[in-house]
Amino acid sequence: MAIAALLIGLLILIQGIVGLVAPDLFVSFVRTLQTSPLIYLAAAIRVAVGVVFIGAAATSRLSKVLAGFGVLIVIGGLLTPFIGARIAAVVLGWWSEGPEIVRLWAGASLAMGIFVVYAVAPSRRAP
Repeated sequence: MAIAALLIGLLILIQGIVGLVAPDLFVSFVRTLQTSPLIYLAAAIRVAVGVVFIGAAATSRLSKVLAGFGVLIVIGGLLTPFIGARIAAVVLGWWSEGPEIVRLWAGASLAMGIFVVYAVAPSRRAP
């Protein structure tokens, strides 16, 4: 589970970098996920990511924080089909105010990715 969590953390980190460098691409990707069939896929992916984080928490550096983060992601994934489109509409409305707002969100994504990578990466041992 730790390797899967590490790969997910790297993807979140890359997502943050893309959002900082190319906010329009970031917004168009999020907007694409709001269509009817894809919102269910996004929900399933969120639940899976949350389960991976919960499973990897026991061997991570910050087990309680990662497990809590995983629980929040699972809850968000379960709620996505019901309220995800409405929340996304609000967020996309904020993002339409300019790339600076998108970059703030992307910065948060980058920070989350860094956190996950740090939490689950194998620790180095001194020789």
